[in-house]
Amino acid sequence: MNGNPSNNGMGEIVETVARWLRGFILVYGISVVLYGHLSPGGGFEGGVVIACGFILLTLAGGEQQGQRFFSRRMALGFGSAGLLIFLVLALIGMGRADGAFLQNVIGTSDQAWFTLFSGGLIPLLNIGIGLLVASLLFLVFTLLATVGTAPEKEDPEGDDS
Repeated sequence: MNGNPSNNGMGEIVETVARWLRGFILVYGISVVLYGHLSPGGGFEGGVVIACGFILLTLAGGEQQGQRFFSRRMALGFGSAGLLIFLVLALIGMGRADGAFLQNVIGTSDQAWFTLFSGGLIPLLNIGIGLLVASLLFLVFTLLATVGTAPEKEDPEGDDS
């Protein structure tokens, strides 16, 4: 923190530990997103883990430190990209003659079972959902953290009832 009292971080030790944990948390979140069709997890759960990594950085180092790694503009961009990925993949199946919304159009062979590429469309949908959830959860956190509290209204007549 370098002795700067205007930075609202938690301290040098907490900030250092958060920086060390950042990579592990993000890699774990990415693996939960990618392997969600094979194990418990998926886009939503992995997105929450990824968002928690950025929230930890923001809480430990202050708002400026958190915005350096994942700014609001970047979060909006990734959230929009995640939603676009999900919608495009969901609508691709409708383009076929017998198509339906969210129809799996990527076939996989029997030899690919229980591998990363065995889920057809599901891993790609998980990536879109993970981007969307991580970005929007981080945005909700930053917006709630910056909103000030409203002062209490004073009773103009002085009644305590």
